[in-house]
Amino acid sequence: MRHLRRTDPQRLLSTLRGLVLSVCGLSTLLLGSPGHAWEASIERDALGVPHIYGKTDADMAFGLAWAQAEDGWEILEETLPYYRGNAASFFGRDAAVTDYLIQWLGFWDVIERDYDVLLKPATRAYLDAFAAGFNAFAAQHPDRVSLDVLPVTPQDVIAAHMFRHLLFYGFDKTLTDLRAETRQFDISDAPALPNSGITLGSNATAIAPSRSRDGSTMLMINSHQPLTGPVSWYEAHLQSGEGLNVMGGLFIGAPALGVGFNEHHGWGATVNQPDLVDVYVLDIDPEDDNRYRVDGDWLELEAFDIPIKVLLWGWLPWTVKEKGYRSIHGPVMKTDHGTYAVRYAGIDEIRQVEQWLAMSAATTFTEWQAAISLQHIASFNFVYANADGDIHFIHNAMMPERAAGWRWDQYLPGNRSDLIWQRYLPMADLPSVTNPPSGYVHSANQSPFRVSSAGSNPDQASYPQESGWPTRMTNRAVRGLELLDANPAISFDDFNAIKHDNAYSPRYRGHAYLSLVAKLEAIEDDEAQAIALIREWDLHTDVANRHAALGVCVLLEEWQAERTGDSLPDARETLHKCMLSVRDVSGRLDPEWGTVQRHGRDNRTWPAAGGPDTLRAMYAEQLDDEDDFMTVVAGDGLYYLIEWTAEGEQIIRGTHQYGSQMTDPSSPHYLDQAEAFAVETMRAPGFHIKNRSERSRLYQVSDR
Repeated sequence: MRHLRRTDPQRLLSTLRGLVLSVCGLSTLLLGSPGHAWEASIERDALGVPHIYGKTDADMAFGLAWAQAEDGWEILEETLPYYRGNAASFFGRDAAVTDYLIQWLGFWDVIERDYDVLLKPATRAYLDAFAAGFNAFAAQHPDRVSLDVLPVTPQDVIAAHMFRHLLFYGFDKTLTDLRAETRQFDISDAPALPNSGITLGSNATAIAPSRSRDGSTMLMINSHQPLTGPVSWYEAHLQSGEGLNVMGGLFIGAPALGVGFNEHHGWGATVNQPDLVDVYVLDIDPEDDNRYRVDGDWLELEAFDIPIKVLLWGWLPWTVKEKGYRSIHGPVMKTDHGTYAVRYAGIDEIRQVEQWLAMSAATTFTEWQAAISLQHIASFNFVYANADGDIHFIHNAMMPERAAGWRWDQYLPGNRSDLIWQRYLPMADLPSVTNPPSGYVHSANQSPFRVSSAGSNPDQASYPQESGWPTRMTNRAVRGLELLDANPAISFDDFNAIKHDNAYSPRYRGHAYLSLVAKLEAIEDDEAQAIALIREWDLHTDVANRHAALGVCVLLEEWQAERTGDSLPDARETLHKCMLSVRDVSGRLDPEWGTVQRHGRDNRTWPAAGGPDTLRAMYAEQLDDEDDFMTVVAGDGLYYLIEWTAEGEQIIRGTHQYGSQMTDPSSPHYLDQAEAFAVETMRAPGFHIKNRSERSRLYQVSDR
């Protein structure tokens, strides 16, 4: 039986915000589709990871979709309605908020208008083949199809990229603020721009030959995601007769890698959240709330219907009609405290796929930079390294070119056309550094001006202050920088140890709050025991550590307050809250960390080191009130360490949190990497495959 737990729509919405290869374990699949020449081979290694080949890129895309469907059709099927804006008709009224958002933002109007105009013919051909792969699989496996979502279309793929990316850079927070009972920000009338916060994770690090022990270049690719669901990592190796040969991670339903590598180079991505959303307070005509003033002229809001079909009881549909509005700024929201227009990075942009494909196709640093320069991807830091010894960091963003002197982190007056930006900053105006003197770059969701040692960072004074560059420093950033600074000759083993480091730095912001709790005077015996455990904690989260449970809990309280902008909770209240929490889970104040935090799923788990905001990133929840442990649900997933030696050899090690099969517990690949992942054992992922065909099991699927 397939593993498919119908996702709570609110949880899914918030979520939308990877053994040495054994040749004898390979199987090959030839695929075809009616009326087309699409044909691909899929070879699965001993761990089930698909290695996909097509004569053309489109052939390969067809095979990629088929492999994704084999391993996670249910994920694709369940998320398509959200991207289409009709999820409420499948999942009920709780999904209506997403349907409203999709239609309010006008994604499908933009896709209909621009798909044939802006996308290159080669991109459209690629997406045609990709969508056809899903449809061909569904036609031949009707037992896997449970929702009326067919056919999958190329436009679905575009809509998914448009929606997902907004949530990665924090667009949902803007909507939350607008829906509050009162106005959340003043209207700007002065300069001085504070930073915007970062709430999501990921690590990426590059080491140049000058910093390595033996002249190697090294790259860590370690993007953090939920471990299950629509934005959990899926691993694939993609090859075509047109020259593509790349391996890495992507999401089910995505046609191109998000992180990856080839023989020549590789790149990792980390979430960045500069200020990419602007809100304008419209000057509304008191006699007509559909008229607004700009530069002294009255303009009419564009009004449109938003029909939302809601499934009420099993079969009974109900259609609700909401009203949507747009101004020349962007989509408009009417509230009790004002009428607001929203303008955001990537508004009306449908070409994200083209940039991801260009990044995968690149084989030189110049080609990869040209792909980045397309500027179709609204955010993400990128860390790059190649076999020639080049390393690079860029705080990539579709950064609006804004008028100087305004508080762009506040709301803007909507009656001035000069504040309605029309362009993005060129790549030269985004924080970046190439081959710094330090010999390394390290990105962990921190300030883009502190990604290396002193003298090797981008100079903040050289970049526009109106852009709201983040200034926050995560523990992963602080700890990573101090470990890298301390080692002038980094070996591959050293690099591996840094990636799996599970400690909090005493220089980390949260340590001050931990110290505050540790300095409390005990009032009772239980407090004395808890305070002693916190005082004696070495800040590590190894599985045998008996101090980590309380210490991590205290740091989480500070972390949550900081990321939400709330005041720090009272130290003694936090102490008691954490004492209760640790006891509720484990029955004692000093459990071994590996008994509290475990990795796995479906009642098969293993002790796991690491913790929230450590380089060994683990975010855990108590999934069932009856559990006496917490299960890791996000953080480290698919990750790689790559080395290009001075002798020209490429060494690759990687792992995936569970395995290649994402939805079927009966598959041997549903959990076959989980134990190795938990004990931090990495594998060679089979990028360099030899003699694959002679002993491969061959079968054909063709309906031409």
